[in-house]
Amino acid sequence: MTIRPGIRPAGDRAVLVELPGNATVRKLARLVPRGLAGIDEVVAGHETVLISWEPGRRPPVDLEARLSAMLSSSSTEGEGGSIDVPVVYDGPDLAAVAEHAGVSPEEVVRRHLASRFEVGFVGFAPGFAYLLGGDPSLRPPRLDEPRTKVPAGSLAIAGEYSAVYPSESPGGWNLIGRALIEPFDLHRDPPALLQTGMHVHFVESS
Repeated sequence: MTIRPGIRPAGDRAVLVELPGNATVRKLARLVPRGLAGIDEVVAGHETVLISWEPGRRPPVDLEARLSAMLSSSSTEGEGGSIDVPVVYDGPDLAAVAEHAGVSPEEVVRRHLASRFEVGFVGFAPGFAYLLGGDPSLRPPRLDEPRTKVPAGSLAIAGEYSAVYPSESPGGWNLIGRALIEPFDLHRDPPALLQTGMHVHFVESS
């Protein structure tokens, strides 16, 4: 099936590509740097990809056809790899998430551990990865009143997403535990540990 992306100019050397779903976003974000010359940056969103070119370059005139070919291909080149993330399930909202789902806190933990996640995109804060693929029964709404401070490393869920807060910040998601990783480190290359398209599996730690 041919996918025709929506393309909108974003300045004189960038475009915003609108796509039907996050799976196509992850695929395009993976293939664009390999399929187009002079790319400066690729920024994935939930259903959009922002592509910018290096100074002095412009998007090619046949961009729509090139992007459609990438999306229609069966290429798995450059898939994001996988990572196991150790976590302690002791968050202050674990009981409330369990009540919303109609199960015990232990069952929430079991279902979250059994899920296989994929980074849909990175945003909100440097290194904040939106993880898709969680158990459909674990989709609590955001908090009515966001916290002014969420500790770095907090494992949180809201709606269809899970995430690990990379730094202390305000936040309105449900905190169910603590991830024993450093999601963002300026001295690391790349600084963000979790990248778009990466597969994530949570492993319970004592």
